[in-house]
Amino acid sequence: MSIERPWLDHYPAGIPADIDVNAYRSIAALLDESFQKFRNRPAFANFGKVLTYGDLDELSRAFAGYLSGELGLKKGDRLAIMLPNLLQYPIALFGALRLGLTVVNTNPLYTARELHHQLEDSGAKALLVLDNFAATAQQALDGTKVQHIVTTAVGDMIGFPKGNIINFVVKTLRKEVPPFHLPKAVRFRDALERGKAHPMPAVEIAHEDVAFLQYTGGTTGVAKGAMLTHRNMIANMLQTRPWVAGHATPGEETIITALPLYHIFSLTVNGLIFTSLGGLNHLITNPRDMRGFVKELRKTSFTAITGVNTLFNGLLNTPGFDQVDFSRLHLTMAGGMALQRSVAERWKKVTGKPIIEGYGLTETSPVAFANRVDIKDYTGSIGYPIPATDAQIRDEDGKVLPLGETGELCIRGPQVMKGYWNQPEETAKVLDADGWLRTGDIARMDETGQAFIVDRKKDMILVSGFNVYPNEIEDVVMHHPGVAEVAAVGVEDEHSGEIVKLFVVRKDPSLTIEALKAYCRENLTGYKRPKQIEFRDALPKTNVGKILRRELRDEEKRKKHST
Repeated sequence: MSIERPWLDHYPAGIPADIDVNAYRSIAALLDESFQKFRNRPAFANFGKVLTYGDLDELSRAFAGYLSGELGLKKGDRLAIMLPNLLQYPIALFGALRLGLTVVNTNPLYTARELHHQLEDSGAKALLVLDNFAATAQQALDGTKVQHIVTTAVGDMIGFPKGNIINFVVKTLRKEVPPFHLPKAVRFRDALERGKAHPMPAVEIAHEDVAFLQYTGGTTGVAKGAMLTHRNMIANMLQTRPWVAGHATPGEETIITALPLYHIFSLTVNGLIFTSLGGLNHLITNPRDMRGFVKELRKTSFTAITGVNTLFNGLLNTPGFDQVDFSRLHLTMAGGMALQRSVAERWKKVTGKPIIEGYGLTETSPVAFANRVDIKDYTGSIGYPIPATDAQIRDEDGKVLPLGETGELCIRGPQVMKGYWNQPEETAKVLDADGWLRTGDIARMDETGQAFIVDRKKDMILVSGFNVYPNEIEDVVMHHPGVAEVAAVGVEDEHSGEIVKLFVVRKDPSLTIEALKAYCRENLTGYKRPKQIEFRDALPKTNVGKILRRELRDEEKRKKHST
């Protein structure tokens, strides 16, 4: 059955309706092309140190040599990487992908409980972790299949003396490295040295091989690994590259990479697309230090930046940002969460450039929709489906609705995941036999094919671009002996889009808000922790006893809008 694609008439000139996903055999083939084509161009910069594409080729080759020659890892084995944006990340990532390993991207801020689940579920055999988070890793390893650990410090790839100074400051002055004991761990630089003695084996990597297990909460609380194949990632790169290519000069772009590369948006757009264009990724290791971030921007001549609404908002509210040189900036891209009109308008006023908003999910590798790059102002829409992508709005029964009506946004295309790792039932809930993915987002599409997100179908909470699932929060809080019942909902927040609010019925009348917040700090990553807690005598429920989160959410909205 042919699908109507009204959006094709509104594409910019030169954007294809479809792509040739067979242009590259694998991500490794794409990397090889960039390593040769842009050999002497700068590829990644961090703390003043620059790696060229040639450096990256050799270093990732050495890391692949270590993983295969010393550790015996083979195609399909899982490597977990738990790093912020440092030079070690692309070296390890590209080394693993060239070897045909499956990369398990791991948020460095995970608690031991969250990390344990991911390592156990993925069956990761090896873990690369920053010293700052090694104590968490130590607590999480029991009962997992992890046999090999590589550790590294922030300044390890920066060189002498600057790297040594950074490591001294981080460990000794700032005391940011809690003590850990991983006696069999190998240091990253030693791994590279040892890897040089082993040639990188030639590995046949196929389109359907899984490149990433990218963990996402999906529709339930427990994180599931979205299987993103080499085909998915290549497709998304080929679908999105033409969208920006007319506004990017190969070998000349410098992109600010502040979103962590373990986040799917940054991984595909910054890590793959800009690498395929021979761009320089300027890595920001700690974007939460906004003053330091702005200082870095003032020293850098950049042409592009990606971010989420909260990042742009944070920059706009940081002193000195309006003194940054925006003369070369021509591409600002937002995703991960809804872009607020006020932020978009302020950004344009300060930088002179609009923010181009796109839309996607972990399950779509991630880009599915994007605004035209030549827009002048905020549109309020997520734009058009990108090349080779079909989109429909469907009702509760899965019937396709006419344009202009509101329903669930469904997407089909070569970027849609293979499924959830070892979770066929969960996969079946969102992916049908014809390859259509149910996004769980409520949207409408106008007659041009431009889409507008209306609301989320599920109770998911979106904090600074990260998915927070109420089931997970409630599950953790219910383990507290003083809690009888709990509901977690998202409450609007100008800084992070939404924050988590808990409604709690106490079992122990002496339980305090402070005690419960401390408990959440121990068991939940920062962005998942409740910022507000309210004690109640009872929670609203359906006649079968299901807690009505929607009622609580609506109550909060009414309160907010009546003040």
